[in-house]
Amino acid sequence: MQGQTVLITGANSGMGLATTVDMARRGASVIMACRSRKRGEEALAEAVRQSGSGKIRLMLCDLASFASIRAFAGEFTAEYPVLDVLINNAGVVALKRELTADGYELDLGVNHLGHFLLTDLLLDSLKAAEQGRIVVVASGAFKIGRLHLEDHTLSRGFNPAKAYARSKLANILFTRELASRLQGTRVTVNCLHPGAVGTSIGVNRETGFGRGVLKLLSYFFLTPEQGADTAIYLATAPELSAVSGHYYYRRKIKELTPRAKNADDAARLWKWSLEQTGLD
Repeated sequence: MQGQTVLITGANSGMGLATTVDMARRGASVIMACRSRKRGEEALAEAVRQSGSGKIRLMLCDLASFASIRAFAGEFTAEYPVLDVLINNAGVVALKRELTADGYELDLGVNHLGHFLLTDLLLDSLKAAEQGRIVVVASGAFKIGRLHLEDHTLSRGFNPAKAYARSKLANILFTRELASRLQGTRVTVNCLHPGAVGTSIGVNRETGFGRGVLKLLSYFFLTPEQGADTAIYLATAPELSAVSGHYYYRRKIKELTPRAKNADDAARLWKWSLEQTGLD
């Protein structure tokens, strides 16, 4: 990864931090895209300590705000005309119904729409790379997901599992549709299920609610480093330079459910996402 530029969203904790450390150890220049300056600076110091690299940088980006994403992308592309790897790692689980700054249910707004907009704004930089790669951290939760675009804020019948599974189904449909649209370019996109990983996802950072349950269950979880393994594999493995549009678990391509392979739904979600984010 010497000489390559890697951008990781949600890089301040869990798998994002573990991925940052690994990429930096491999010699990449790593940009940590984080929402909180305080948590980001603490994570940056930890990433530098663990990796011994001086090529890690923090940049602020709130995936729950289209304005923040556009500002970030403008700043990033002005400084980095070439992006080798984009790892869409950030993820939220809303324990109660919340909306983003732009009025979207939080899980869908961050996990799908935020990354949809960010990826589109960075595509030219990825296409400028010798072989650009996009890695999307999805989840096996997609299996119970439905799009519910007719009620995208989930104003009726919200529950955390429904919201999260919907956003992860959207991640996979996005990956497959984008791979189709990138055919003929040097850019690939793949997604993955990291496994059950002990991270702070689902813990309310303001109140700490959910931390006790997380600690109780942590004995059964993978470590962030173990959970990051497949994402790192997709970002770095030479044999995957022309592989695109697949869903991986433990470094292996896994079969998807018919709903996750529905090309009509993927096209419908793509069109809806373009409209919501104001892209051409």
